[in-house]
Amino acid sequence: MPIGAWTGGAAGPAALCVLAPNASPMTLDGTNTWILGTPGGPCVVVDPGPDDATHLRAVHGAVGARGSTVAAVLLTHGHADHSEGAAAFARACGAGVRALDPAHRLGAEGLAAGDAVDLAGGRLDVVATPGHTSDSLCFVLRTDESPAVLTGDTVLGRGTTVVAHPDGRLADYLASLRRLEALVRDEGVGAVLPGHGPVLAAPDVLPADVVAFYLAHRAERLDQVRAAVAAGATSAREVVETVYAEVPRAVWPAAELSVLAQLEYLKAQG
Repeated sequence: MPIGAWTGGAAGPAALCVLAPNASPMTLDGTNTWILGTPGGPCVVVDPGPDDATHLRAVHGAVGARGSTVAAVLLTHGHADHSEGAAAFARACGAGVRALDPAHRLGAEGLAAGDAVDLAGGRLDVVATPGHTSDSLCFVLRTDESPAVLTGDTVLGRGTTVVAHPDGRLADYLASLRRLEALVRDEGVGAVLPGHGPVLAAPDVLPADVVAFYLAHRAERLDQVRAAVAAGATSAREVVETVYAEVPRAVWPAAELSVLAQLEYLKAQG
């Protein structure tokens, strides 16, 4: 069901979130499926989520309730909790699926950094943000108000994200965070619309502060990994047991992926 909106324009909510019923330690409350565009015009759907018939019907219903039609389906990245239902949803509404990775597309049209996607009341600009995965993208939503950025799993609404080694690389992720930091600062971004968790919006939460926290968190984790290795840890699992001791064991496998990415990064840094 629809769970929240970001206004972003005078004609009505420019972004509506429909929460998928796939809550877990990794997906938080579930995947956020975003319907973008002011009501009454063509919309874009970002991350239809899992192939769950009830959820996909809810997204269709929310689109119809806005008096909209689906012009395109976009993916922030190819992880199944974001992409699995995309093809079925797109076929049902006569649209294509656009993604950076050709394996997740439906139709010939892809998606790459620098692309612009039109929608009712504004447009989306595509920004490459590899790191969580190699195919991760963010979308800057531009309306008649301050822009918002859809971050997929690059920045979450609560907690921090996984660098999904070996596809995800920490050097890429840090560069992507710095790119986002400059974007939200220079363009006055007013809201982060994440792939999981709540919207992070001014004045309650400043997007620039969120990205700065992510960068500081990564620097702190790298220091902790260095210390664990210096103290005798010889495997990623041993590092996790020390550095991520306060994290629930259910997410230790994901933490191990991040540690592998951190160890690779530290090795490359010498």
